[in-house]
Amino acid sequence: MADTLSAPDIRAGRLTSDDYLQNFDDIHPPLDPHEAAVEADRCYFCYDAPCTIACPTSIDIPQFIRQISTGNPVGAAKTIFAENILGGMCARVCPTETLCEEACVRNVAEDKPVSIGLLQRHATDTYMASISGTHFRRAPETGKRVAIVGGGPAGLACAHALALDGHDVTIYEARPKLGGLNEYGIAAYKSVNDFAQREVEFLLSVGGIKVETGKALGRDFTLSDLRAGHDAVFLAMGLSGVNALAAEGEDLNGVLDAVSYIAQLRQAKDLSVLPVGRRVVVIGGGMTAIDIAVQTKKLGADEVTILYRRGQDAMKASRYEQELAQIEGVVIRDWLAPKRIVGEGGNVSAVEAERMTLDSSGRLSGTGETVTFAADQVFKAIGQTFIADPVNGGSEPLALEGGRIRVDADRKTSLSGVWAGGDCVAGGEDLTVASVEDGKLAARSIHAALTA
Repeated sequence: MADTLSAPDIRAGRLTSDDYLQNFDDIHPPLDPHEAAVEADRCYFCYDAPCTIACPTSIDIPQFIRQISTGNPVGAAKTIFAENILGGMCARVCPTETLCEEACVRNVAEDKPVSIGLLQRHATDTYMASISGTHFRRAPETGKRVAIVGGGPAGLACAHALALDGHDVTIYEARPKLGGLNEYGIAAYKSVNDFAQREVEFLLSVGGIKVETGKALGRDFTLSDLRAGHDAVFLAMGLSGVNALAAEGEDLNGVLDAVSYIAQLRQAKDLSVLPVGRRVVVIGGGMTAIDIAVQTKKLGADEVTILYRRGQDAMKASRYEQELAQIEGVVIRDWLAPKRIVGEGGNVSAVEAERMTLDSSGRLSGTGETVTFAADQVFKAIGQTFIADPVNGGSEPLALEGGRIRVDADRKTSLSGVWAGGDCVAGGEDLTVASVEDGKLAARSIHAALTA
């Protein structure tokens, strides 16, 4: 049995001010113009390029890299924004190592792809530093009104595309700021200097988009209200529920929801006020698990351990992200599932985990052997769920599939005049770039319906 303490060691201000600044500095410093030109020259500018095919938003990657190589990064950014209006953030958070860069033909000869993500960031950052406002221009106003519920990547992409088509768009966002997970959910070191909000301002500068923050579906209005007052509705509210561990001791002090803590960290003006345990255990194997593990280590935790019930190859977090966590000092322990949270005096003191294996039929099963990990804090990072109550507040319920909104290829729902996209729909991929594509597809379908 691991040693435990009667009082948890959780406190703020574990590091110096300089430590916080250094630890949460930009994890990928941008390329300077010379570095970008050298990297761009590595591209073969493939015809029918595999990297473009692998990009969920179908950015013409060889084209924008060629524009960088010829000294035209602003033109490169325009090529990117034509397909992905959130190309700046996607350059920072998109798992390029499993998408475009994994498909790069340079991997065959050198096992080193062109740094597409860094080049995309170079182009979009140069544009935003050089251009005031936007180069996009709206079509003549159509008089049609569209409501968008949720100001995350899917909602923002849909709003921008519809505004360009001349429709009047209103975004209803429950939180104080737009951005969704880009603002509240990603690791702070991936997007510094308030980039998420600067990108939102760039997107809104096209005009035709009204923003109503602090307005939640099911609380301030119903879906029936929106349908009655608008010509079309796009639902993009993401996932607001958090999966439970369903383990004894889950309600102990010190057992926290990783998503909520990351949101608190992202909005903190002073990181030194955030309390963090000396010994942290994270339960989960996705990007949220990696992000909370790395950030608690950067906040000053001595020991951070990720427990995952299957092997590392099955983790949803990419191998690159896993390696990043390990470089930061996070220990990943696989084939371990939490059995119970141990407490003393109402506070968490340890996690008891059972060793797991695959039985003869390939199903995950426990071995009966347990391992105990001392912990001052335990973070749950085992996924989020869609809460359907807000969308079913009207007279006609939306059809669901697998607990999320069912949509067709055009992102139409079962209700006329209502579309949906992003993480809230069945098959949502929990990727910013995939949500942007959903917003684009829905906007295209909505525009066709409104102008038929």
